[in-house]
Amino acid sequence: MKTHLNSSIAFFDFDGTITSKDTLAEILKFSKGKFKYYFGLTVLSPAMIAYKMNFISNQRAKEILLAYFFKGTEIEKFEAMCEEFTEKVLPYLFRKSALQEIRTHLQNDTKVVIVSASPENWVLPWCKKYNLECIATKLETENGKITGKIEGHNCYGNEKVKNILKRYNLSHYTKIYAYGDTRGDLPMLSLSTDSFYKPFKEHAF
Repeated sequence: MKTHLNSSIAFFDFDGTITSKDTLAEILKFSKGKFKYYFGLTVLSPAMIAYKMNFISNQRAKEILLAYFFKGTEIEKFEAMCEEFTEKVLPYLFRKSALQEIRTHLQNDTKVVIVSASPENWVLPWCKKYNLECIATKLETENGKITGKIEGHNCYGNEKVKNILKRYNLSHYTKIYAYGDTRGDLPMLSLSTDSFYKPFKEHAF
């Protein structure tokens, strides 16, 4: 467990909370083009329906999607594309009020942690740019290529809580803020002294 002198910490979900759109969908459109993206969704519709009906897990559904679009992609090529996405597309997906909330926390010496089910490949570069800490899903690679599987567990639901508790001793903080927008964020919100569900309503830039 890490120890911290800060008296407050804030956990922010990424997709849908500080962004107005799901970034996995947006990076698929960016990297593959809209036609291939929507064609792929049509091909994968049975799996997506199975997920919506709770027949398969969130992780399995994501792995099916990742394998279809990225399996066999060289990780260096993938990360270069993610960096480009971070620079060219991501800035236009953020909600202004969410970014302002993050700035306010930083100005008040609150440690800010982004906790995302999205792969860290495009979340982490943005976090590093603004000195934010990051907990996100990790993609499995083999021989320098993406396998389509997730390394360990998808950072969703109770896994968000497990990952947070691995890195932070929350008893060291007098204030614990948490922000989310879906049922997958509810376990994380339950950790906090101050929770905010769907707090940022406006569209992105």
